[in-house]
Amino acid sequence: MRMQVGRVAATVAVIGAVVSGCGGPNQAGTAVIVGADAVPIEHIQSQLDTALGKKDLMAQLTAQGGTTGELARSIVTRAVLHDLLDRRAAEEGIVVTDPQIDAHIAQNGGADALLDGSLYDLPMLRQRVRDDLIAAQLAQREVGGLAVTADLVAATSRASADEAAAAIQAGGAQADALFADPRTSARAQTFDAASSPDNASTVLFGVPVGTVVTFQPNPQQSTWIVARVVDRRTDAPSDPAAVNGISQAQLIAIGERLLQPTADQVGIRVNPRYGVWDPIQLRIVAEDQQVGSVLPPVAGW
Repeated sequence: MRMQVGRVAATVAVIGAVVSGCGGPNQAGTAVIVGADAVPIEHIQSQLDTALGKKDLMAQLTAQGGTTGELARSIVTRAVLHDLLDRRAAEEGIVVTDPQIDAHIAQNGGADALLDGSLYDLPMLRQRVRDDLIAAQLAQREVGGLAVTADLVAATSRASADEAAAAIQAGGAQADALFADPRTSARAQTFDAASSPDNASTVLFGVPVGTVVTFQPNPQQSTWIVARVVDRRTDAPSDPAAVNGISQAQLIAIGERLLQPTADQVGIRVNPRYGVWDPIQLRIVAEDQQVGSVLPPVAGW
């Protein structure tokens, strides 16, 4: 994730990119529950077995530091996103047809080539293409007028970021003091999706006004960002050329970020064997790999 933070100090001038375990008799054998929809472990295991059967690709993944646990979490993440995309498509009347899926696959080298380069079988490949096309359409409907304004503070540790977030959420003199130094803070920074589409896939575009978020843009660095969203518009002016220049991959990422309110509304419960749902990364991660936090708006926002 990358986002310009304007007047914030050079070291933070660019920033990159509640879940409970499933338990109880009605949830046994479940990998994740999205709202009332349960995804069985056997469904995840079947996809994992397909991936593990692709020995050459798995060898490459392992050589790059990938693990079976990470792969399983990625599969569960895709199941969550698929469910959320289905919900939004139904709500907004988005329909992706088999001919559209066929055309997309053909335009990208054909099914055989795509299967050779992926860990999917054909049904899951087609589902992924469908999901991506839905996400892109969701983004196309909003990206032209989408803009977020936030107050930003830089921190040098998770502890100081959490402390700053609590102060900003509470408001008052302690919060105001965090914005006294323009080298490490900036108020009313506006990011619009059309001119900075990579920003639009970040957590700032997925939370309501008044929310305070903390996140570490790059785990290899010590910098943390604390931000309060102070405005969100869907009717902001934009450059048509910039909108037309947004890539398909960027549209998909933005569309997936637009699922965050739905995820928050319906709730996501993850079997602890797979990890936890991280709203910052919009994926399932190991419990110690969460990269931030989300504090809801307080009264007055």
